[in-house]
Amino acid sequence: MALLATCKDHLVVSSGSTFIAIDTKDSREPFVYDCSKADKKPQGSENKGDEGGSEEKGSDKILSFAFSSSGDYFALTDDNKRLILFCTKPSWECLSTRWVVRRCTSLVVTQSEDHILVADKSGDVYSFSVSNPQKPSELKLGHLSMLLSVAVSPDGKYIITADRDEKIRVSLLKAPYDIQSFCLGHREFVSSVFVPPHHPHWLISGSGDGTLRLWDIESGTELQNLDLKQLNGPDSTEKDKKFAVSRIASSPQGDHIAVSCDSFPAVHIFQVDVESQMLVHMEHLRLAHSSWDVAFSQAGKLWLLQQNQDTPATLYTLTDGHWQCEPKDPEVKRLTEVVHAHWDMFQDSIGAESCYHNLYKVVSDNMATYLQKKQERIQQQGTKRGKPLPQSSRSGKKLREDQPIA
Repeated sequence: MALLATCKDHLVVSSGSTFIAIDTKDSREPFVYDCSKADKKPQGSENKGDEGGSEEKGSDKILSFAFSSSGDYFALTDDNKRLILFCTKPSWECLSTRWVVRRCTSLVVTQSEDHILVADKSGDVYSFSVSNPQKPSELKLGHLSMLLSVAVSPDGKYIITADRDEKIRVSLLKAPYDIQSFCLGHREFVSSVFVPPHHPHWLISGSGDGTLRLWDIESGTELQNLDLKQLNGPDSTEKDKKFAVSRIASSPQGDHIAVSCDSFPAVHIFQVDVESQMLVHMEHLRLAHSSWDVAFSQAGKLWLLQQNQDTPATLYTLTDGHWQCEPKDPEVKRLTEVVHAHWDMFQDSIGAESCYHNLYKVVSDNMATYLQKKQERIQQQGTKRGKPLPQSSRSGKKLREDQPIA
């Protein structure tokens, strides 16, 4: 899947093993980086596989990336278990390449910009130093199932982790073994957690159950539960389709929240109501094509990256209380030109299978399966004997019980 991120004047799009960084206020050439050309792991230093066996060879596909809060740093991980750190000023430059223990699912840079927190598929979170690449990573905390999202509160007090088994854990960042709260209520995997800026006491989560939930971060109390399927409208043809929240983004002021769902051609916009402690549904942006990712710019404009070569990028601005598309904005024109010049890198992301497809719980009725197989076995036995089947084995037993005892 293609990814999108913004910070200050930087805008990054990625697909496959390549990302492109654009300075929206500078006309210089974009910075292009291909992970397939990154440093290779030294011979003899391979990690064991996730089950203790030999190392599984991966691709160079970018799995996750994140800016630091100032925009001075940018970190990514790929399918070959690299953790690559870049500085963005005065120009983009690769600072270090390190290797994680297992494949990463999410990462975040701390507010103090001194550590990178990496969540992996085994349920662990490791901390890597920003200033000292030679320093070994440190295990911070662990879950019993795969982690799907990690976030840090804007005040730097809490680290929030979400896993495949529907759990959200809030821990103290400086002492992750000290758990502040659990936020429980989702009925499928938790795909995204986010703490809005200027509201460090709130936590917003999205899940494979199609809901968006608002929590009190310290107590773990659920404040609001929004069913995105209902917000799609009664005439939606996709109301019975399973979909997961793939991205929760906030405007820089923290007054608007944008939510996109995996492989779904719509984006929901919410307004933050501090007094009532609620997210008020403001607008439902219907798209002609499925969106890959969404992000807010520093100016509060909403970027959408879409699965369409003609209009891969769209920009929305808040005008008179409504979000309006701005197709003639110079920034849209520039990003579209850059994407068109590198469209080959997006080919693998078009129509790609959902990364959440295998995370849903499999529901099976063991009793119904047993009875069905039993009936099939009885019919097969009756067919072989060439005799009509009894109506019920239970009726034969009743007849025998009614016979007098000699």
